[in-house]
Amino acid sequence: MKIEIRRARIDDAAALNDIYNYNVVHERNSTFESNPKTLESRVKWIEESGEHYPILVCVSENVILGSAYVSPYRETRECYKGIGEFSIYIHKDYRGKGIGKQLLGALIKECEKLHYWKLLSRIFDFNAGSRQLCRSLGFREVGVYEKHSQLDGKWLNVVIVEKLFSSNMTEHKENP
Repeated sequence: MKIEIRRARIDDAAALNDIYNYNVVHERNSTFESNPKTLESRVKWIEESGEHYPILVCVSENVILGSAYVSPYRETRECYKGIGEFSIYIHKDYRGKGIGKQLLGALIKECEKLHYWKLLSRIFDFNAGSRQLCRSLGFREVGVYEKHSQLDGKWLNVVIVEKLFSSNMTEHKENP
Protein backbone atom coordinates (compact mmCIF):
# COMPACT_ATOMS: atom_id res chain seq x y z
CA MET A 1 0.00 0.00 0.00
CA LYS A 2 1.39 3.39 -1.00
CA ILE A 3 1.01 5.99 1.72
CA GLU A 4 1.66 9.68 2.18
CA ILE A 5 2.32 11.35 5.52
CA ARG A 6 1.51 15.06 5.65
CA ARG A 7 0.17 17.80 7.88
CA ALA A 8 -3.55 17.63 8.57
CA ARG A 9 -5.89 19.91 6.65
CA ILE A 10 -9.36 21.12 7.55
CA ASP A 11 -10.92 18.66 5.11
CA ASP A 12 -9.36 15.80 7.14
CA ALA A 13 -11.36 16.74 10.24
CA ALA A 14 -14.31 14.37 9.68
CA ALA A 15 -12.09 11.33 9.13
CA LEU A 16 -9.90 12.20 12.13
CA ASN A 17 -13.00 12.65 14.23
CA ASP A 18 -14.40 9.27 13.16
CA ILE A 19 -11.14 7.45 13.99
CA TYR A 20 -10.85 9.07 17.41
CA ASN A 21 -14.52 8.70 18.31
CA TYR A 22 -14.52 5.02 17.35
CA ASN A 23 -12.05 4.47 20.17
CA VAL A 24 -14.02 6.62 22.61
CA VAL A 25 -17.28 4.80 21.92
CA HIS A 26 -16.26 1.22 21.07
CA GLU A 27 -12.72 0.23 22.05
CA ARG A 28 -11.98 2.18 25.23
CA ASN A 29 -8.27 1.27 25.20
CA SER A 30 -6.35 4.48 24.62
CA THR A 31 -8.13 7.47 26.10
CA PHE A 32 -10.00 8.35 29.27
CA GLU A 33 -12.29 10.51 27.11
CA SER A 34 -15.88 9.39 27.58
CA ASN A 35 -17.69 11.77 25.23
CA PRO A 36 -17.19 11.77 21.46
CA LYS A 37 -15.65 14.90 19.97
CA THR A 38 -17.73 17.07 17.67
CA LEU A 39 -16.73 17.79 14.11
CA GLU A 40 -16.65 21.49 14.98
CA SER A 41 -14.13 20.87 17.76
CA ARG A 42 -11.92 18.88 15.37
CA VAL A 43 -11.97 21.65 12.79
CA LYS A 44 -11.04 24.20 15.47
CA TRP A 45 -8.25 21.90 16.74
CA ILE A 46 -6.69 21.68 13.27
CA GLU A 47 -7.08 25.43 12.68
CA GLU A 48 -5.42 26.29 15.99
CA SER A 49 -2.64 23.67 16.00
CA GLY A 50 -0.10 25.98 14.41
CA GLU A 51 3.36 25.15 13.14
CA HIS A 52 4.76 24.18 16.54
CA TYR A 53 2.10 21.53 17.32
CA PRO A 54 2.02 19.31 14.25
CA ILE A 55 -0.90 17.06 13.43
CA LEU A 56 0.28 14.48 10.90
CA VAL A 57 -2.00 12.21 8.92
CA CYS A 58 -1.29 9.05 6.99
CA VAL A 59 -3.19 8.92 3.71
CA SER A 60 -3.58 6.21 1.07
CA GLU A 61 -5.74 6.71 -2.01
CA ASN A 62 -7.44 9.72 -0.38
CA VAL A 63 -8.35 7.71 2.74
CA ILE A 64 -7.09 8.86 6.15
CA LEU A 65 -5.55 5.83 7.86
CA GLY A 66 -4.51 7.52 11.08
CA SER A 67 -2.99 10.52 12.80
CA ALA A 68 -0.18 11.36 15.18
CA TYR A 69 0.06 14.71 16.84
CA VAL A 70 1.70 16.77 19.54
CA SER A 71 -0.07 18.81 22.17
CA PRO A 72 1.38 21.30 24.63
CA TYR A 73 2.66 19.86 27.87
CA ARG A 74 1.57 21.99 30.82
CA GLU A 75 1.27 25.00 28.58
CA THR A 76 0.91 27.46 31.44
CA ARG A 77 4.61 26.97 32.24
CA GLU A 78 7.07 28.53 29.84
CA CYS A 79 9.87 26.16 30.92
CA TYR A 80 8.09 23.18 29.32
CA LYS A 81 7.69 24.57 25.79
CA GLY A 82 10.26 22.11 24.44
CA ILE A 83 8.24 19.13 25.66
CA GLY A 84 5.42 17.74 23.55
CA GLU A 85 2.76 15.28 24.59
CA PHE A 86 1.98 12.99 21.67
CA SER A 87 -0.99 10.85 20.70
CA ILE A 88 -1.50 8.43 17.85
CA TYR A 89 -4.70 6.90 16.51
CA ILE A 90 -4.91 4.42 13.63
CA HIS A 91 -8.15 3.44 11.87
CA LYS A 92 -9.21 0.00 13.12
CA ASP A 93 -8.99 -1.52 9.63
CA TYR A 94 -5.36 -0.50 9.13
CA ARG A 95 -3.71 -1.54 12.38
CA GLY A 96 -0.89 -4.06 12.36
CA LYS A 97 0.35 -2.94 8.93
CA GLY A 98 3.26 -0.74 10.06
CA ILE A 99 1.35 2.50 9.62
CA GLY A 100 1.67 3.48 13.28
CA LYS A 101 5.44 3.07 13.16
CA GLN A 102 5.78 5.17 10.02
CA LEU A 103 3.43 7.84 11.32
CA LEU A 104 4.96 8.13 14.78
CA GLY A 105 8.42 7.98 13.21
CA ALA A 106 7.52 10.94 11.00
CA LEU A 107 6.18 12.84 14.02
CA ILE A 108 9.41 12.20 15.90
CA LYS A 109 11.45 13.64 13.01
CA GLU A 110 9.16 16.65 12.74
CA CYS A 111 9.41 17.36 16.47
CA GLU A 112 13.19 17.07 16.43
CA LYS A 113 13.28 19.65 13.60
CA LEU A 114 11.01 21.89 15.69
CA HIS A 115 13.60 21.78 18.50
CA TYR A 116 11.61 19.76 20.99
CA TRP A 117 13.92 18.15 23.53
CA LYS A 118 11.36 15.58 24.73
CA LEU A 119 8.23 13.77 23.63
CA LEU A 120 6.10 11.96 26.16
CA SER A 121 2.80 10.22 26.53
CA ARG A 122 0.76 8.12 28.92
CA ILE A 123 -0.40 4.70 27.72
CA PHE A 124 -2.83 2.34 29.43
CA ASP A 125 -0.70 -0.39 30.98
CA PHE A 126 -2.70 -3.09 29.16
CA ASN A 127 -2.21 -1.50 25.71
CA ALA A 128 0.64 -3.81 24.66
CA GLY A 129 0.57 -2.69 21.01
CA SER A 130 1.12 0.98 21.79
CA ARG A 131 3.80 0.19 24.35
CA GLN A 132 5.66 -1.99 21.83
CA LEU A 133 5.36 0.67 19.13
CA CYS A 134 6.92 3.24 21.44
CA ARG A 135 9.75 0.90 22.48
CA SER A 136 10.50 0.14 18.81
CA LEU A 137 10.99 3.86 18.17
CA GLY A 138 13.30 4.50 21.11
CA PHE A 139 10.86 5.59 23.81
CA ARG A 140 11.57 4.37 27.29
CA GLU A 141 9.06 3.58 29.98
CA VAL A 142 9.87 5.77 32.95
CA GLY A 143 7.14 4.93 35.38
CA VAL A 144 3.53 4.13 36.10
CA TYR A 145 0.79 6.40 37.34
CA GLU A 146 -1.32 4.00 39.39
CA LYS A 147 -5.05 4.46 39.34
CA HIS A 148 -4.60 7.55 37.18
CA SER A 149 -8.32 7.87 36.51
CA GLN A 150 -11.45 5.82 36.02
CA LEU A 151 -12.85 4.55 32.76
CA ASP A 152 -16.20 2.80 32.79
CA GLY A 153 -16.05 2.65 36.58
CA LYS A 154 -12.63 0.96 36.76
CA TRP A 155 -9.41 2.53 38.00
CA LEU A 156 -6.70 2.27 35.32
CA ASN A 157 -2.93 2.60 35.43
CA VAL A 158 -0.95 4.38 32.74
CA VAL A 159 2.67 3.90 31.75
CA ILE A 160 4.66 7.08 31.12
CA VAL A 161 6.89 6.95 28.04
CA GLU A 162 9.45 9.51 26.92
CA LYS A 163 11.95 10.08 24.16
CA LEU A 164 14.73 12.64 24.53
CA PHE A 165 16.35 14.46 21.61
CA SER A 166 19.95 14.87 22.69
CA SER A 167 20.58 17.01 19.61
CA ASN A 168 18.24 19.63 21.07
CA MET A 169 19.28 19.45 24.72
CA THR A 170 21.95 22.15 24.37
CA GLU A 171 19.54 24.46 22.55
CA HIS A 172 17.44 25.06 25.64
CA LYS A 173 18.77 28.60 26.08
CA GLU A 174 15.60 29.86 24.51
CA ASN A 175 12.35 27.88 24.39
CA PRO A 176 10.99 27.08 20.91
